[in-house]
Amino acid sequence: MNPISINLNIMIKAAEKASKILIRDFGELEKLQVSPKGPSDFVTNSDKKVEKVIIEELTKSRKKFSVLSEEIGEINNSDKDNVWIIDPIDGTTNFLHGVPHFAISIALKSQDEIISGLIFDPIKNEMFYAEKDNGAFFNNQRIRVSKKKKIEECLFGTGGKSDINFNLITRKSGSAALDMAYVGSGRYDGYFQKNLNIWDIAAGIIIVKEAGGKINDIKYTVDKEIKILAGSNSIYDKMLKKLINF
Repeated sequence: MNPISINLNIMIKAAEKASKILIRDFGELEKLQVSPKGPSDFVTNSDKKVEKVIIEELTKSRKKFSVLSEEIGEINNSDKDNVWIIDPIDGTTNFLHGVPHFAISIALKSQDEIISGLIFDPIKNEMFYAEKDNGAFFNNQRIRVSKKKKIEECLFGTGGKSDINFNLITRKSGSAALDMAYVGSGRYDGYFQKNLNIWDIAAGIIIVKEAGGKINDIKYTVDKEIKILAGSNSIYDKMLKKLINF
């Protein structure tokens, strides 16, 4: 393992600092003031507080980098080629209902490529991260995608409501970021979903790729029109053939 970059160090420190808010608020759910954000999506005071801390920590060290975050939207600073992509709580609905399955997701996009990504589950103290050409890691241990070759033996993550028809063994966890991290670590053999935002999957993209996995072509837009297909090289094509209307 090569030493991690300064940028990834900044991301780790930001996530660890913000996670203290999440852990505290998760234990005091009854005190959260919640406002509707959509049919099955909510924004909480925690979301905003966590986002604020992350942005402050990232921009303290990289003042010129731009920002794209779920709650605050776009912050165009002088360096528009380098963009922090942030989801302060991926799995907000889980968080709100006391389900301990959510994560902080931070990625760095340089030009049109994700070069660093971090997904941190503060409740389980599980941190997944990766950098371009430096591998993917889980709590400082190298990770690889699943080695399974028989699709009937595989477990796939998915989520949301869609018109995709499939004949696969699946789980819906409520966190796209953690689903992607689980593909990178071999817990899931693949993941597919439609109607995602880039902050849901940005960090997961580099983690899966650096873990030896395969991702479909992604357009880094801010519209909720992204579809993702991720898996090991041995399963990816077999999974795609099973997905109708994808």
